Amino acid sequence: MPADTPFGFGLPGGGDLPDPNDPQQMQRFLSQLQQLFATPGGGPVNWDLARQIAQAHLTGAPGMGAGQAPFGLTLPPGIGAPAQPASEQGPVGDPDVDAKTRAAVTESLRLADLWLEPESALPSGIAATAAWTRSEWISATLDVWRKLCDPVAARMVGAMADLVPDEMRSQLGPMTSMVTSLGGALFGGQLGTALGSLAAEVLSASDIGLPLGPAGTAALVPANIEEYGQGLEIDGDQVRLYVALREAAHQRLFGHVPWLRGHVLTAVETYAAGIRVNREAIEEAMNRFDPTNPEGMQEIALEGVFSPEDSPQQKAALARLETALALIEGWVTHVVERAAGDRLPDVVRFAEAFRRRRAAGGPAEQTFAALVGLELRPRRLREATALWAALTEHRGISGRDALWGHPDLLPDEDAFTDPEAYARASLDLTDLENELGDDAPDS
Repeated sequence: MPADTPFGFGLPGGGDLPDPNDPQQMQRFLSQLQQLFATPGGGPVNWDLARQIAQAHLTGAPGMGAGQAPFGLTLPPGIGAPAQPASEQGPVGDPDVDAKTRAAVTESLRLADLWLEPESALPSGIAATAAWTRSEWISATLDVWRKLCDPVAARMVGAMADLVPDEMRSQLGPMTSMVTSLGGALFGGQLGTALGSLAAEVLSASDIGLPLGPAGTAALVPANIEEYGQGLEIDGDQVRLYVALREAAHQRLFGHVPWLRGHVLTAVETYAAGIRVNREAIEEAMNRFDPTNPEGMQEIALEGVFSPEDSPQQKAALARLETALALIEGWVTHVVERAAGDRLPDVVRFAEAFRRRRAAGGPAEQTFAALVGLELRPRRLREATALWAALTEHRGISGRDALWGHPDLLPDEDAFTDPEAYARASLDLTDLENELGDDAPDS
């Protein structure tokens, strides 16, 4: 990062310091700092900054050039910059969705829901459909990101505040709160970068396996679907329909398994609660910061600040989270493959491409993982898909989907080892329970 970008952000005018003898420059500069350090809503993250930097990643902002942040500040390299060659860096773009595309998305989701009907005991979960721009994806999912990220950010911000000795706090007075505000601004800025990158990659509201959008709203992101389809060299209508099938399947799960949305989000929060803040890393960076030389703030980097506790409780929390994500994605993959069947010529290619995509994660997911210490992609996806296929064979569609009736009924991680054996044992147990129920004496 260049030496003329204090606090990790360049000043208005390409990094020039304001003229202390110019009241207008100083007033504008102080106003920008006040906005930068503000945390609307009183939480640990400056979400207003996060939202605007995410937007700047896509389209810039009124009166802003490439690489420039909200509030007239200049983004440092890597913040808000798309994954393009240096010579082509600039906003990634946010194409509008025209009426024809919206109609195509609505029809794809309607047809996808129709195809899923005989393959799922869970009814349609779609109450509304939407074709989102990338900016609309950010706006529609920000509330859930706030819920997921605030606990982690609060520990990071608290750790920064704890570095101020007690004897100094009384001397600094209100200035102590600037440390907290600085942490919120740093986290908000980098989180905004991650969300802006995700907005340029995600294909639908449920693409990463979490219920990010409003309940009952099935949404696709046509601009990203078009770009993804070009990479696959498959007809665009097929790609859109396959993504619609996956989105509609997710909506059935989250719409008609009432405990699932809370279960998944709680699993993420429980795991995040055990993430340890590396105070030594923060303290080392802060020790290198000279208050008379604000440029030293560039030494603070959030990547690597978080690490999971190596404890039985944290390992169990991680296993529950990974199992939940794998079961959801495995079920979706299985029912979509059955529903697509002979209807989509390239269904096998789609299935394998999406497995690789979910298993590897894109650059944006990797950025998010580095930022909060949490990977949101399922492991053992292939085994989970095979498990649901075995359960369908041995229990039928209704018997398979009945397992979503309660979290205690779902397969555990051990079931991935031998799906066929688990499916047979599960069927045998059900038969035994039925026989005991028939033979039970009347009360």
